[in-house]
Amino acid sequence: MAQLGKIPATVITGFLGAGKTTMIRNMLENANGKRIALIINEFGDLGVDRGIINGCGIEGCAEDDVVELANGCICCTVADDFLPTIQGLIDRETPPDHIVIETSGLALPKPLVKAFNWPEVRSRVTVDGVVAVLDGAALRDGLFAHDHHAVQAQREADENLDHESPLEELFEEQLLCADMVVLNKTDLLSDEERIKVEADIRAELKKPSVKIIATEHSRVENAILLGLGAAAEDDLDSRPSHHDDGHEHDHDDFDSFVVSLDAINDPEALEKRLVNVVREFDVLRIKGFLDVPGKPMRHVVQGVGERFQRYFDRPWSDGESRRSELVVIGLHGIDRDAIEAAIKAA
Repeated sequence: MAQLGKIPATVITGFLGAGKTTMIRNMLENANGKRIALIINEFGDLGVDRGIINGCGIEGCAEDDVVELANGCICCTVADDFLPTIQGLIDRETPPDHIVIETSGLALPKPLVKAFNWPEVRSRVTVDGVVAVLDGAALRDGLFAHDHHAVQAQREADENLDHESPLEELFEEQLLCADMVVLNKTDLLSDEERIKVEADIRAELKKPSVKIIATEHSRVENAILLGLGAAAEDDLDSRPSHHDDGHEHDHDDFDSFVVSLDAINDPEALEKRLVNVVREFDVLRIKGFLDVPGKPMRHVVQGVGERFQRYFDRPWSDGESRRSELVVIGLHGIDRDAIEAAIKAA
């Protein structure tokens, strides 16, 4: 239950491509009259996640209910962007019944939870729960998993690495701050693989009360996700962080840039090029929109690692400029020119 008189807020965190945006779409489709306001935190120059939500076609999903913070991670912008956004929502004539915050895949959740202790917010909003969405197939393959031996071997094999992998640290931060873990994409796992992955997650969690929910395509009932009653802002000590010693989260560990393309006649051929780009240049994430000639609808591309999804999401709006743009996200130092040339190669 939410604290008396306070609007509950759910923080949805998780690594790149784990299924956070899909979860929010499912949540909206099953809101059953509940007024849910969204704050979407975007990493990169192209507001892909907001565009996907606004293009969902769900009745009642108004653009005014989607507020995008486009300056990187919420943990770095709480004073400038996040607090005014929250205040704007709760000061509306008809305030939301629930606030959902989708963090960037690169965000640290604990500083965001701490922000709810600010005097302007604390008396009116409570963190109902932090939900971490995990990619089950990636964990099965040893990606973004908490394995100190593997990280150490990687460090020793690469003379350019002299610190803990930022991906590893981010994964751990998001996991240890969670009140609920959603193990997504379990349709890609055998029963034995799912059991092992769940056991590995449980071994890393510090709080035995954290629930692990196995799901496919991010489908989780709102009655499970909302109403956790965690009051996480009052429970910070049980959420350990690498940054409790005062060290700041360094976003220089990652680079992102936008690749603008001409109209794409063959999205399947482009996808094959993107898979090769990910493989050759160790790209973490590619997402964006395509203009496919002869098609009245916009084509969405979302990829994490070598796994891609493509679909038409909504018609191009009247007066809207049809375009093809992709956001590429990778570790600092990725070769932007070579990646862009490879994506555009005929």
